Amino acid sequence: MIWPPRPLLLVLGLLLTAAGCGLAAPGGSDAEPRVTILGPWTDGQEQRFKDVLDGFGIPYTYQGTAATREVLLAEVQAGNPPDIAILPGVGELVEYAADKRLRSLKGLYESEEYGNPWQPGAKDIADDLWVPLKADLKSIVWYRKGEAPQPRPAPLGAWCMGMADDGSSGWPGSDWIEDLILQRAGPVLYARWATGDLDWTADPVAEAWTTWAGLLAQDPEAAERALLADHRGPYGGHGLLFGGGCALEHQGSFARAFYGDDGEKAAFTDSSRLLPGGPYTVKAHEVSADFAALFGRGSAARELIRHLASREGQEDWGRKGGVFSPNAGVPAKPGAVDKEISRRFTDQRVPLCLDASDVMPAAVRDAFYEAVLLTVAHPGDPVRGRLEGIQKVQDAQPDNIPRLTGVCGRPQ
Repeated sequence: MIWPPRPLLLVLGLLLTAAGCGLAAPGGSDAEPRVTILGPWTDGQEQRFKDVLDGFGIPYTYQGTAATREVLLAEVQAGNPPDIAILPGVGELVEYAADKRLRSLKGLYESEEYGNPWQPGAKDIADDLWVPLKADLKSIVWYRKGEAPQPRPAPLGAWCMGMADDGSSGWPGSDWIEDLILQRAGPVLYARWATGDLDWTADPVAEAWTTWAGLLAQDPEAAERALLADHRGPYGGHGLLFGGGCALEHQGSFARAFYGDDGEKAAFTDSSRLLPGGPYTVKAHEVSADFAALFGRGSAARELIRHLASREGQEDWGRKGGVFSPNAGVPAKPGAVDKEISRRFTDQRVPLCLDASDVMPAAVRDAFYEAVLLTVAHPGDPVRGRLEGIQKVQDAQPDNIPRLTGVCGRPQ
């Protein structure tokens, strides 16, 4: 069973579904059946993704939204799911798989080209129900070239922070807590927590959360501003790093897309030495991915996934979209920064761990984000009550939803 979101989010999803219908792209006449695709990419990235799709010669309709969960749930409940859904995480895909909604991708991609942790599985769930199409490196901090930070924890005033998002506000704060747990406790405990095997009130989680709250408590007014600020920076600007009086941004590799023309002026370093309570050694790198799943039965939809997941399709997406591929056969993009990011994807000495909130059940993830926002709003309050609240949500999840495995691993 797929658990419905809060009523407000469901209304939002229905509205967005209605607004998104009919977003057609070139590739066929109105009389031809089109493959319907729901994905997380909007604006410029949506157009670049369409440029890739246009090259396949398969008629399609693409609907881009930051609220993929709400829109997909509304369409599934209406009996009209898209042929292909691309989601920024596999936690909710497990729920659809348990409900027998997903079609097998067997034979549509070369599984050996996608190593750890890009193929997480679950007990009693087939291992070929989703494939990652885009990867991002987290556990990094961006700064302006020529202004490299000192190798020690930075005060709150140095950090660019924005918690707001069109879809799920609060996730930028969840990245901080995830990274702190990962660098403090290591990938084994991190994976246990992410998959529900370690309680939210356990010491590694509570201590990391308290450490982040302590950073915010240095300046409650600055924390309040972060609560209202968009994580992409002012509209039409150059992101938070180049649009304000801050020097460091704890953000994934996708952040350069927000910097516009200033993207070439950005550099990054591992987050471990700058996080509060540190410096820490690099125990693992947090990563995220956008996973494609098949809801439709048509051969055209299967063929489109085959193209998207192929080495050639991934290379084309990388060139046109400026994105990184989880496909081990796709060469690193040119440019010093891109090569450094790619090196971390392939460094066999350091494990990779999927974003914890992306592998959690959707209801637990939402409770996580809500608790993050409450912490930003009231950083001086004890965190235990918030952790107990998330634990109650986790304990209430139905038994038929299996837990993911393989969310951490060493690259091929």
